[in-house]
Amino acid sequence: MTQKEHDDNTLPKIVVDVLLRSLRDDPYWKDSLFNFKDSRIAIHLAIFREPYLAFLLEGKKTIESRFSIKRQAPYNQINEGDIILLKRASGPIVGLCQVEDAWFYKLDVNSWHTIKNDFFKEIFVQDQQFWDDRQFASYATLIRVHHTRSIPPIKYPKRDRRGWVVLTPRKSQLKIDSLIEHISMGSK
Repeated sequence: MTQKEHDDNTLPKIVVDVLLRSLRDDPYWKDSLFNFKDSRIAIHLAIFREPYLAFLLEGKKTIESRFSIKRQAPYNQINEGDIILLKRASGPIVGLCQVEDAWFYKLDVNSWHTIKNDFFKEIFVQDQQFWDDRQFASYATLIRVHHTRSIPPIKYPKRDRRGWVVLTPRKSQLKIDSLIEHISMGSK
């Protein structure tokens, strides 16, 4: 990982502070804010173009779909309970949501059929172009989200072209939590 990618894979304290302030009056998120420190929860940054960002924030789109030629995030890297920060392409973070469920597909005729027929409405596909743009994909991740919420814009210094970034992966958080626990036990 290059230094640039490493910088783009961190969640700056200022972002967390602004999120905490923005969500303190939200009954659900106020109680869930401790998830940011929960080692079982990963935090993701998803980049959206319009109109899909608006559809998600309005609640019309309840399943986010990501298709790719190679296995890349969020494929097999997102789980129930994870938090997704919603970032406008070339713009700020403007919302967040929580993962209710996730499905991963190595695409073949059967999986394409399942996705198109079983999830069409929740993905909120507007036209055939959506499927045409994804016809060469080999992998798909479908993510059912809930507790979607708009927040005041937060600038985030992302400089690469990835459409999905795992900011705080579960494994690294577990290592940090173990280290803190080990240090705490050693000082007693």
